[in-house]
Amino acid sequence: MNTAALESVDLFTTCPPYDGSDSAAYTRQVREVAQWSDEAGCRGILIYTDNRLLDPWLVAQLILRDTRSLSPLVAVQSVYMHPYSVAKMVSSLSYLYGRRIYLNMVAGGFKNDLAALNDQTPHDKRYERLIEYTTIIQRLLAGGPPVTFEGEFYRIEQLTLKPPLVKSLFPVVTISGSSAAGLSAAHSLGAIPVKYPEPPEKSVPAADCPDRNCGIRVGIIARETEEEAWEIADRRFPPDRLGQIAHNLAMKVSDSSWHRTLSDLDKSAQQARSVYWLWPFHNYKTFCPYLVGSYTQVADELSRYLATGFRLFIMDVPAEQEDLLHIGNVFTRALSQRTAKARG
Repeated sequence: MNTAALESVDLFTTCPPYDGSDSAAYTRQVREVAQWSDEAGCRGILIYTDNRLLDPWLVAQLILRDTRSLSPLVAVQSVYMHPYSVAKMVSSLSYLYGRRIYLNMVAGGFKNDLAALNDQTPHDKRYERLIEYTTIIQRLLAGGPPVTFEGEFYRIEQLTLKPPLVKSLFPVVTISGSSAAGLSAAHSLGAIPVKYPEPPEKSVPAADCPDRNCGIRVGIIARETEEEAWEIADRRFPPDRLGQIAHNLAMKVSDSSWHRTLSDLDKSAQQARSVYWLWPFHNYKTFCPYLVGSYTQVADELSRYLATGFRLFIMDVPAEQEDLLHIGNVFTRALSQRTAKARG
């Protein structure tokens, strides 16, 4: 990637989720994707968390060990561990590797996962809990006097954290911003709200984002020609009837705002060849929309997201190293378009 041209945006990739493969194959896949991302100049890499996956903190350590500058963006679910344990992980990993850890704070998740853990907390109340949870983490990592906190969900008294975190490595926090409760939590925490975007023409200016700094999660398949891009897209995401059934079942029990929004978009256009493409999402192959097309088409679409205030982009798992070269190409073009319009 042309890293100099991309300094005004933060690009992240996504770590491959555990798929049941043997440990050697999965470890190799994680290492490859992380090293591709590192070499391409990406800021970091998102690591999922849910009941089916490996512990994201252990995967983060694997990534830190095998890369030079890539920062893990670790998904943190409050029902899994105490906020002190999260702060301890951040300070310990930053101490050992001298690298910033990013935190993706998760309020929800798969409903069956939460039910299995006996977490019956309503949607908006989970965000209230997450505010307390993240506040404790931030105050512990900030250093200074011992931390005392008493809220509705958590209480600590005179708690200190060692090793102390170097201030320059203080974590950046992201949080889902697709619902009113998520946006409110982001404002309270000074976090970056991340959305699973609708088509650019339906995206409103990001006036509710701190410093116009919002994030989106999106997959990208871009090539020199539209035909080449769609040949790759069709090969990677063929129709999957079982996946469509799984998607429909998941939507019936989900209370996720972004799940509902994307699912309710024009179903007649699910497989239509527009640049904004939801076919992988509806086949339960990924949880984000894709942008597919020629360099020019995808760059045009990205420039419209940039115009609404999005500056952090979390891309789907790259299938091959070459994907990141093409992604860098379209971002460079999109940013050039924005610069030209600003000057004009």
